[in-house]
Amino acid sequence: MRLRHIKGAEQQIAESPFVIHDPEEQKGHWRDVFGNDHPIEIEGGMGKGKFIMDLAAAHPDVNYLGIERYSSVLLRALQKRAERDLSNIFFLCIDAKEMADYFAPGEVSRIYLNFSAPWPKDRHAKRRLTSPVFMEVYDSILKPDGVIEFKTDNRGLFEYSLESIPAAGWDILAHTFDLHRSDMAEGNVMTEYETKFASEGKPICKLVASRSRQP
Repeated sequence: MRLRHIKGAEQQIAESPFVIHDPEEQKGHWRDVFGNDHPIEIEGGMGKGKFIMDLAAAHPDVNYLGIERYSSVLLRALQKRAERDLSNIFFLCIDAKEMADYFAPGEVSRIYLNFSAPWPKDRHAKRRLTSPVFMEVYDSILKPDGVIEFKTDNRGLFEYSLESIPAAGWDILAHTFDLHRSDMAEGNVMTEYETKFASEGKPICKLVASRSRQP
């Protein structure tokens, strides 16, 4: 689906106090941005930001960074952000595959991947956010005990992920093909897409992964 560009989005993003405009300069110093040493959690491809802002509201002792590369989508998140009193969240207008350029090794505690594009054609597999290419990026910035949480409504992408993530040297700690009817539903925070799909009775898949334990 083609995204409709919003005129003036780039300028509004450039002027927003909720966007970090020089993320490469913060590498290794994100605690200075937040003014504390709380854990840092990231959502890659956050869309309009409901999920990560709800997390930030529920967990003031965690610092959150929402990543969205499309300016028109990020602008919608900024509009929602302006309505909420949150001091523990900022946004980045970058591509998720470039995260290693902006975070030092071990600087991130958790990464959320929610309803990312499935890229169903085999020739596009490297673009999937759970492909070995992206898993290598996550490995470079996560703490040793860091985890990834992945949710999708696409069964094919989920089955691919159940194979690609272990192949990249990670353990699947838990997974379900029907999140809202599983034990993993406890404490679940929903995204905009998830709310829509759940109302239609569509099952949501979820997994949690960490690096493979060494013998």
